Amino acid sequence: MDSLDIVRGVAIIGTLATNIWVFSHPWGLIGMLSAPTLPGESASAAQLVLMALAQGKFLALLSLTFGVGLAFQHRSAVRHHRRWPGRYLWRAALLFLDGAVNYILIAEFDVLMGYAVTAAVVSFLLLTRPRAQRAMILVFGGIHVALISLIVLALTTMPGANADGTLPDGSSPYADSSFLGLVGFRLDNAVIFRAEPVLIGFLSLAMFLTGAALLRAGVFAEEGARLRRRLMIAGACAAPVDLVLGLTSTPAGLLLERYVAAPIVGLGLLGLLIELCHRRGTNGWWARRAREIGRVALSAYLLQNLLGGALFYGWGLGWAETFAAWRAPVTVTAFVVITVVVATAAYLWLRRFSTGPIEWLWRAAADLGSRRTSAAVDSVPS
Repeated sequence: MDSLDIVRGVAIIGTLATNIWVFSHPWGLIGMLSAPTLPGESASAAQLVLMALAQGKFLALLSLTFGVGLAFQHRSAVRHHRRWPGRYLWRAALLFLDGAVNYILIAEFDVLMGYAVTAAVVSFLLLTRPRAQRAMILVFGGIHVALISLIVLALTTMPGANADGTLPDGSSPYADSSFLGLVGFRLDNAVIFRAEPVLIGFLSLAMFLTGAALLRAGVFAEEGARLRRRLMIAGACAAPVDLVLGLTSTPAGLLLERYVAAPIVGLGLLGLLIELCHRRGTNGWWARRAREIGRVALSAYLLQNLLGGALFYGWGLGWAETFAAWRAPVTVTAFVVITVVVATAAYLWLRRFSTGPIEWLWRAAADLGSRRTSAAVDSVPS
C-alpha cells in the first residue's frame, strides 16, 4: 500500500527530527533530560519550538504504522490458512535483536526493542474480537495516562524531584569517549536508558491496537474520509496544548507533551497524510521520496542514527561539542543533510533491489527460522 509506505517514511524522518536534538546535545540523552537547552544558548526559544513540533508525534505515528503492518500480516496469515502468530514471533525476536544492536552500537534511545516486545504481545491480542480490542485500547490508554499523571504529580510536588536545568559535572562521554567507549557506557547505564520502553509499554500496546483498529475501520480506503477528518480534528485540538507543554522546558511538561498530547497529534497526522495521498496521489516527487524511505524503513532508521552519531559524537566529527554555541542552526543543517543522504540512499538502492539491506537480512533470517521451526515440528512423532 503506497499510502502506508508514505506515512511510514514520514514517521522515520520525523523521528530523526526529534532525535537530532539528542545527538547535538553535548551530554546526549542525559543532557536532554536535565537541560534541553544549553546555558546561555541564544536561540533557545526557537529551538524549543522546533523540538516541540517533532517531540513524540512521529513516535506515535510510527507506532500506529507498526500496528497497521501487524494487522496486515495477521490478515495474510488468515487468508492463507497459516497458524497465527506462528512464525511472526520469530520475526519479533529478530526485530528485538536489531534493536539491541542499534542500542549497543548506535543510539541509546532505540525504539525497536520495545516495539518487538509490544508486537509479540499484540500478535496474540489480535486473536480476540474487535470489540475486545477496542476495550483494551481504552484500558491500556487509561492506565498509561494515570501512570504519567502520577509521575508528573511527583515531579511538581516533591522537593528536588524536578530537574534543575543544570548539566552534570565533568566531561561528557559523548564528547570524549571512543566508539567502543560509548558502547560500554550504554551497557553500564542500560537500566536508565531502557526505562522509556517500559514507561510507555501500555501506550505502545494502545497505539498498536489503534493502528489495527483504524485499518479495519477503513482509514486508508476512499470511503474513510469521515474517519480521517475526525482524526485531523482531534489532532488539531491537541496541537496547541502540545506546543504549550513543549515550551515549558520542564520534565513534567515534556512528559505530558511527549506521552499524552503528542499521541493525539500523531493520530491527526495519520489522518492528514492519508487524506493528502487520496487528494494528491502517491506519485508526486515528495510522495515518491517518502514512499522509498518507508519501503526501507528499518535500514533508514539505523542509517540516520549512525549518521547522527558520526556527525555529533566525539568518535566522529564531534559537532556537539565544537558547535555548542551554534547548536540550533547546526542541528537543523545536520537534519537536512542526513535526510537528503537517507532519501538519496533509499532511491539509489531501490533502483536495483526490491527491499532494503537490513530488511532483506531480517526477512531471510525470519524465513530460515520459520523453516527450521516447521521442520522441528514435523519431526516430532505423532
